[in-house]
Amino acid sequence: MGKIWFNGHIYTLQAEGHKVEALYTIGNQIVDLGTKEELDRKYNHEIVELHDLEGTTLLPGFVDSHMHLIGHGEKLLKLDLASYTSKSDLLSAVEEYAKGIREGEWIIGEGWNENLWDVPEPITRFDIDQVAQNHPVLLKRVCRHVISANSYALKIAGITEDTQSPKGGFIERDENGRLNGLFKEQAQELILKAIPEATEEYLRNAMSAAIKDAHKLGLTGGHTEDLNYYGGFERTFNTFKKVIEEDKIPFRAHLLVHHEVSEDFQSAGGSFLAGNEWIEFGAIKIFADGSLGGRTALLSHPYADDPSTSGLAIYTQEQLNEIVRKARSLKMPIAVHAIGDLAFEMVVNAIEEYPLIGLGRDRLIHAQILRRELIDRVKGLPLILDIQPRFLASDFPWVADRIGDEHMDYCYAWRTLLNENLPCAGGSDAPIEPLNPLLGIHAAVTRTNIDDPKKMVYNENEALTVYEAVCLFTKGSAYAACHENDRGVLKEGYLADFILTEDIFNVNPIDLAYISVEKTVIGGEVVYQKNKSVV
Repeated sequence: MGKIWFNGHIYTLQAEGHKVEALYTIGNQIVDLGTKEELDRKYNHEIVELHDLEGTTLLPGFVDSHMHLIGHGEKLLKLDLASYTSKSDLLSAVEEYAKGIREGEWIIGEGWNENLWDVPEPITRFDIDQVAQNHPVLLKRVCRHVISANSYALKIAGITEDTQSPKGGFIERDENGRLNGLFKEQAQELILKAIPEATEEYLRNAMSAAIKDAHKLGLTGGHTEDLNYYGGFERTFNTFKKVIEEDKIPFRAHLLVHHEVSEDFQSAGGSFLAGNEWIEFGAIKIFADGSLGGRTALLSHPYADDPSTSGLAIYTQEQLNEIVRKARSLKMPIAVHAIGDLAFEMVVNAIEEYPLIGLGRDRLIHAQILRRELIDRVKGLPLILDIQPRFLASDFPWVADRIGDEHMDYCYAWRTLLNENLPCAGGSDAPIEPLNPLLGIHAAVTRTNIDDPKKMVYNENEALTVYEAVCLFTKGSAYAACHENDRGVLKEGYLADFILTEDIFNVNPIDLAYISVEKTVIGGEVVYQKNKSVV
């Protein structure tokens, strides 16, 4: 017994501009498309529900190709620092937060970004000590590749002035050689390991909050990397099963598997795409470098605004090759964080040394800073580029000063990538950036920052059409997860995952960021309806 969805603008995304008058769904699948009259006649005695779209637009559901689901939930539950535009306001927020908790309790904040401040100086332990000396404090930079901790936290973690930077990480010091509380990349673990383990209830609450927020934003699924954190593989994986399957909060979770838990994954009988329609395993996740904000993204040249560094390689080429070799022994594709051009080059070297054989596609995540020859090298390889269009809004204009104008020709170059027939998927990297896919679509199309009163356009030649940008978060995400034959478009036999909103293809591009989702449908069932409670 099925449902007809009709009386709206139903864009299938099978081709640009392709529309149908009505859909017929049974259970979790789209069974047929056509006119309302045709479907009424064909399925007359089987129709149990009629859904009048009332002139709204129906699209395939958005899927975020790169996010951290529990991390997004944590951002919703914890001290959110992303909106503060000065260090003093941020520190005042930490001070106020400290008044509401017991002395000695950890304060963990998410999302500070000094590039938004008039004076772009990072937060040091000395800053935090002034407002919260009776609490251990850990404040995560927006990129999550740098954290700032106060003296109390350093003491608990057993970190002294004699502590040395670990491999793949860096402990920063001030001009007098003292620890200033900033820990980059692998050095963050020195602090993170001192934080009490999150409870199962906390993880469950964080994931529930994240999924419910995703529903409001039109997300029917996401490719998420969480399994190396929160107490390890089994504990985190069980949280997914409890929330999505036991608590029945629908979300199609494609789980990237951090290489450091690959043995636990293998012991649990995991394999690529193993699972069910709700939870499945994806590629082996690897970090090749850090972030531009922390100057730890690995470049092939010195940073223009700090020639003393060209970034940080998490692994040597030999170590990276070995990690890729191990992934291939598990018959797994890889998904590698590579922001800087040298990090990207190292990943391509490793892929060429140990090419993917069999099912899947490798994923190069971020691919922000590129060179022409690197684009040419990856053509024809079985891979997809996971891009985050919203990064443009956060990174410009300061990124040009950081990288150097002479190195910007193939940076954030999404039009070039599509013109070269390189498949791309769209994500947010939430909680690094806002989860809302419409913000990513807006950035891809307009090449602007919605918070910029001047509406400066950055490299307009690399802008995408609305159709191309929407496809990043639908067809692109499906292709990245090898689901191009059952997800990402509206077609017979595909999953009945879709959203209702205003006509995204017929609004002023500047207004794309302000479109709201009216309804989200997963597996043929409404999971979110604006201004209404859905049980």
